[in-house]
Amino acid sequence: MPPRSYDPDSDEPGRQLERRKGGGGGGGGGHGGGHSSGEGSSSSSSKSSGEGSSSSSSKTKAVSVSGQTSGRSTATAYGSGGGRVIIIPAGQPFAGRQSGGSTRAQVFGTNVYGSGYPGNTGRGVVDRDFPFVYWPIVWIPGPILWPPYLEDPEYGKPDNTSRPGGPLAEATFTASSGNTTLHVISDNSTVASLISSLFANCSLGASSSKAPTPYDGALTDPQPGQAVQYYRASSVVLTLDGYNDTYAYSAAATNASVPLPRWVNATFLGCVNDTIGEAVPLISGTRPMDRVPAMGVVSLLWVLWYLLVL
Repeated sequence: MPPRSYDPDSDEPGRQLERRKGGGGGGGGGHGGGHSSGEGSSSSSSKSSGEGSSSSSSKTKAVSVSGQTSGRSTATAYGSGGGRVIIIPAGQPFAGRQSGGSTRAQVFGTNVYGSGYPGNTGRGVVDRDFPFVYWPIVWIPGPILWPPYLEDPEYGKPDNTSRPGGPLAEATFTASSGNTTLHVISDNSTVASLISSLFANCSLGASSSKAPTPYDGALTDPQPGQAVQYYRASSVVLTLDGYNDTYAYSAAATNASVPLPRWVNATFLGCVNDTIGEAVPLISGTRPMDRVPAMGVVSLLWVLWYLLVL
């Protein structure tokens, strides 16, 4: 079984899951490269009726975001993101770092923790800015010694309520046929939104989650070696039961990766991957007070003119 392919011109370690043609919300910044033969028996470009058939613009939905967001309290599922980059003010966690500004086209990372940061490559999340506002997920070390890049205490524990979108949560998604079981870990509001989007777009099994459950990093929870794709500056991760990428626990950065098992339902995996890329909530960099409404500008000009002619 050959190794999964990757982009040799990319400085970012790892590689992305293969996305269906035209999927993924406009691409992932050129860090592409699909899996070769790990999913080989069925094409991830195929989709069943109702999967992704309507435009993203017709699906946009506001998602409330709690926590430390520098005043931005709403994200948009299927939104484009982007907008103004701000500097986190003094008195807030991570003061002085940049927050916001990244777009839907930059959502995809790779299968490596610390991927998905536009303009910032390499493993790990230490001292990173927040290009999508959201904080990266945190992995909780188990009894086996992990490499330092997987352990970073600066973002707190999974139940940290200051985290944008709320404490970390997870959801389980099973295929309607076969034995493929996927998990999504992210903040609570993101997981809740993705549950809705995935039920609307993919053929899910009956045991799939209907609501988020708290993620606490227990040994029974998904582990770093099960990660197959990170998104939105590593603030969302997709994992696969029965998969263990031992290279994730390597002390040295590497582009090597354990191939996905042949039994994986590639169509289901492709649908979930594409839907997350298209639907994961994004925060615009513009807050309500950042712009003066057009009528407000006109009124202000009239007031100034009136004062000048008095």
